[in-house]
Amino acid sequence: MPAAESSVGSEPVIDATEEDALLVDKTQRPGNHETTRARVRGLSRNPALPDTLVPRILEHPAADLVDVIHRREWSDELFDAVAAHSDVRVREMLAQAGGVSVEQRTRMVDDASFGVAMALLEGPFTTRPQPLPVWAYRKLAERPDVKRMLRLLHPNELSRAAVAALADVEDEEIASWARLTSGGQPEPMTVERLRTIAAGDSVWEKANIALEPALPEDVVASLSAHPEPRVRTYVSMRPELTEQQRTAIGSEVSENDRLPRLAWVLEAEGEQLQACVSSAHPGLRRSAACNKRLSAEQIATLAADDDFPVRLLLCENQDAVSTDLVVRTYLEARVITRGQLLSHAAIVGADLTRYADSPHWGARALVVLDRRAPAELIERLSRDEHPGVRNWVAGDKRLSQDRLLELFEAPETTEAAAANPNLPVELMAAILEAPIDADGPPEDKVLVLGHTMPTHEPIPEL
Repeated sequence: MPAAESSVGSEPVIDATEEDALLVDKTQRPGNHETTRARVRGLSRNPALPDTLVPRILEHPAADLVDVIHRREWSDELFDAVAAHSDVRVREMLAQAGGVSVEQRTRMVDDASFGVAMALLEGPFTTRPQPLPVWAYRKLAERPDVKRMLRLLHPNELSRAAVAALADVEDEEIASWARLTSGGQPEPMTVERLRTIAAGDSVWEKANIALEPALPEDVVASLSAHPEPRVRTYVSMRPELTEQQRTAIGSEVSENDRLPRLAWVLEAEGEQLQACVSSAHPGLRRSAACNKRLSAEQIATLAADDDFPVRLLLCENQDAVSTDLVVRTYLEARVITRGQLLSHAAIVGADLTRYADSPHWGARALVVLDRRAPAELIERLSRDEHPGVRNWVAGDKRLSQDRLLELFEAPETTEAAAANPNLPVELMAAILEAPIDADGPPEDKVLVLGHTMPTHEPIPEL
């Protein structure tokens, strides 16, 4: 992941008055401790970090252990060394690292740590995790500490392979726990139960029953006039309502509101699906964006929707969207999953060089994702006026050695350059040898803490 996209690690240290602080840390000064810390953070995610330096960086106070462990492939020799690390946090992360093979992960079954055992049962953090052998899951479940914990867990909290392996063990307590249906449908509510909830005080429960198919008409009418906007909004998304009835209910939906995906809209087709696509209700259009039966015309309609969540969901669920839409949506998005858009079919393999002269710096930065972009263009972008572009480019292996070293010496790009796989190994070693102060941030800096962000921020033209 390019430096500008990294979301792992501690809060950045920035000038309190820095307008662009959330994009680039401009407090780093050559030769100071913060520069060393930045370089170590960059080195943590460098895919070319030699095995010989991994034990050293794992002990470094400025290293990002998550990046070190989750961003590399593991030789057997290095894996065995780290699997014996004294810090249980390191071993727990190793047990769930995507680059660790099944055979290697199996060698951790006898680890004395309860945390490591649970990490193995949860499985690796990958999109397509490879399961352990059945015997390994069963051996882990035989541990007294694990067995006690299983009673407190829902089966969904462990990998499907682990739960399946425990469903027919001799220990009936564990077997019955594993046989719990984690993905089954709940029992349908009775009319009596629905009326009781509708007459109660819980706004949350009323909103949750508002979409129940068995909800009586008089209760629908009552909830349609409820003073809480959340309740009215949920009622207004019922399938039997006309467009006029939805409008009359007076729902309130902002772009930052999270709404349920409506099962009836996901299954809609023909005229019903078209009605959802053209509905004035954003809740219907958001669910329609996830429908796999959308035509090219309907996709085009939703791509021009004024509601940002509609466009985001469209990009997340439809392959047949334009590259421009995905790029714009990515640049506008402030949601935690925005990085997943960079793996979209409209981005992978697309010609991104056309954004090299975009007025938006974020679009120019995305050129590095185009593997066919010529080295000359990458070199030019490494001198871009915006530090965000220079940061993305600083980690690109198409850079010339001389330019890479220049970016490494520049405070604004030194961290990203330290992640470049072409960084000389002797320089990697020098980073780990540089003195560093273990104290907190400089006195003239402030710590930017997490805060609630909007779903998106509109951008000018690409």
